[in-house]
Amino acid sequence: MSLAGKVALVAGATRGAGRGIACMLGEAGAIVYCTGRSVRGRPHATGVFANRPETIDETAELVSARGGRGIAVRVDHLVPSEVEALVDRVRREQGRLDVLVNDMSEGELHDWQPFWKVSLDTGFRALRQGLHSHIITSHFAAPLMIERGSGLIVEVGDGDTLGYRQTLFFDLVKIGVSRLAYAMAEDLRPHGVAALAISPGFLRTEMMLEHFGVTEANWRDGAAKDPNFIASETPFFVGRAIAALAADPNVLEKSGGLYSSWGLAKEYGFTDADGSRPDIGARIDFEADFARAAKTAFQWKVVRR
Repeated sequence: MSLAGKVALVAGATRGAGRGIACMLGEAGAIVYCTGRSVRGRPHATGVFANRPETIDETAELVSARGGRGIAVRVDHLVPSEVEALVDRVRREQGRLDVLVNDMSEGELHDWQPFWKVSLDTGFRALRQGLHSHIITSHFAAPLMIERGSGLIVEVGDGDTLGYRQTLFFDLVKIGVSRLAYAMAEDLRPHGVAALAISPGFLRTEMMLEHFGVTEANWRDGAAKDPNFIASETPFFVGRAIAALAADPNVLEKSGGLYSSWGLAKEYGFTDADGSRPDIGARIDFEADFARAAKTAFQWKVVRR
């Protein structure tokens, strides 16, 4: 999975999946621009990530420590002028962009109630932060790939199914990024650029480890609270999935699709950081679970009579 000489941009690389993805692209030898809003001495001030210690500076250092070259750039991906300036910098410094990963989170705690009871303010912020930011970033980055006639845009979502995700705005964000990948793939296909969506499994992010009261050293103890945690994965696992996709000369054949870290591990043969191959899909049948939870007979498909 060598990405030597390749240039990647991980938008939302501060922590969690974004950090793991940046590190694994670096491990494969790529130059990785690590963007986000949290830098040393200036932590993010609002939402669920307020005052957390992780920074893009640390992520860039971890990328370099793994053999790549990490470059931290503070960017608010909801500000078009900042994103445009970022892409101009990549063009000026590297002359190319091979991989764009959109991993900006909605950064909100959802209400998990019927749509008429949820906070509109919270929901609309989630849509802006978790979907609009992806559109803005792809809008400015895609032309740099189109110029070379190659590249890969990856949308990081949640779940490899189109089933309803229990509350309106969470559903719109997660389904939205998958649909965005499909829509971009249609426009990009004539230019040789691929776009696809990927879902990690049960991620052992910094916040999730804290939630379960465990560390990476004793993470299996978290299964006492949730048995499914035993099939969890580090953020490096989805990172290796994206590195494998980026190194695949036939990735255009996957353009427009929705994939999973555990599914791609079987196809490409990579493992998690500890040598294991987590498979949350073997433990949970997501399609069946969504079908059982459905309160109507509606299926998101066209029925022709």
